[in-house]
Amino acid sequence: MTASLLAPAVASTGKTAGNVKATREDWLDCALAALARDGVARVTILGLSDRLGVSRSSFYWYFKDRDELLDALLVQWEAKNTRSIVKQAAAQARSINEAVCNVFRCWVNPAIFSPRLDFAVREWARGSAKARAALDRSDSERTAAIEEMFERFGYADRDAVVRARVLYYTQIGYYALDIREPMQARLALTPYYLEALTGVPPTDADMASFRAYALAYAEEPDFTERGAAP
Repeated sequence: MTASLLAPAVASTGKTAGNVKATREDWLDCALAALARDGVARVTILGLSDRLGVSRSSFYWYFKDRDELLDALLVQWEAKNTRSIVKQAAAQARSINEAVCNVFRCWVNPAIFSPRLDFAVREWARGSAKARAALDRSDSERTAAIEEMFERFGYADRDAVVRARVLYYTQIGYYALDIREPMQARLALTPYYLEALTGVPPTDADMASFRAYALAYAEEPDFTERGAAP
């Protein structure tokens, strides 16, 4: 993976443009931020070079052309967003509600799952067959991981499939509608969401760790660019 997407990248190659060092990770981080903030049409070599403060020619140290950069962005998006959901769905839990709360961590911490980036890729996929294929693959992988989570806790095949889809599609719809509410309001409703999704009333123990985690990340920005406001 690249360097942190929210922090200045660290040079790792020694290739330079003039007196300014820009690594492949710098270009990828800047391009991911541009994609998430402005959409794929704004991911241009000239625009990125201006943001990085380097010449356009330095781009070609690392990428053959813009298409190669866009391919790399899809890989980075899958590594960040899809891998996080798969990992959280497989995390150890004492109950199904705690397991669902592990997945919910993706929805409250943009450092492991970026809603802005996910939405940008979905918009991109409307006009790109390659992005559409990547999106379809990722959606299938994510729902399969959540389905397997339900199966671990004894849900029958069809029941696990439907609950996984309801959980995942509801959250994607939440982002698509751009619903904004304070974290405390979301947490107040979380026990009701859990019971609707699992059929089991959550305990205080099910909620305790997630509540603390959600509050800790409540103010984290989603894909700001270095020096830019959210």
